[in-house]
Amino acid sequence: MSNTIKVGIADLNAVKAPDILVTYALGSCVGICLYDVATRIAGLAHIMLPTSSSAGQGVLGQPYRFADSGIPLLVKKMEQMGSNRLRMKAKIAGGAKMFAATGNTTISNIGLRNIIAVKATLATLKIPILAEDTGKDFGRTVFFQSEDGKMIVKSATKGEWVL
Repeated sequence: MSNTIKVGIADLNAVKAPDILVTYALGSCVGICLYDVATRIAGLAHIMLPTSSSAGQGVLGQPYRFADSGIPLLVKKMEQMGSNRLRMKAKIAGGAKMFAATGNTTISNIGLRNIIAVKATLATLKIPILAEDTGKDFGRTVFFQSEDGKMIVKSATKGEWVL
């Protein structure tokens, strides 16, 4: 019997098979799913912003909010559970442009900036991205299965698909 563990906004968690991780309300935020097939350990981070350096003192106490600090902490949590970073693979979703805005302002392109920061952080950690569903203009909910590493993406307006 599996448990479904909720990951909130600016949060992360990791589980072992057969548990399932879920995060809701991925608009401009990005959900990062990491999986180690050998140990069947799965991790999910729901990041809101690209870099902690832009937040100044605001990062203290909230490192899960940022791609550059949250993803390494997710990796560390998974390693503490027995995973090996060299076996981890990633799937990502989110980073939508949720609001129409004139021009390409910092606020209107936060989803794209989040996607770029997530990919850069994963590249630095040498974790390959196997699948992604990013960008576009709609929100998503992500379910991540530790049993087999499947990422199920649901959208109120677009339906459901598996990555």
